[in-house]
Amino acid sequence: MVHMTQREVVEWIANLFEVPPQQLTPDTLRGDIPAWDSLGTLTLMASLDSDFDIVLSDDDLPNIRSVGDVLDIMRRNGKLT
Repeated sequence: MVHMTQREVVEWIANLFEVPPQQLTPDTLRGDIPAWDSLGTLTLMASLDSDFDIVLSDDDLPNIRSVGDVLDIMRRNGKLT
């Protein structure tokens, strides 16, 4: 089972969306990350599944609006230490 720190998750998100990690905080909104468009959301879903075995439903998607929301998902699924 993979456990990551908040900093590691932020770095993972930054890598996924090809932005410098120092630009991201839990308050960073989806709209502030150019690559986090509809295709980016699908990439995020697929990566959460393949990297962490976290499967999101279509109902989860509207609630993922910030980096903090991704951190909450990781925390709820026991992947964030």
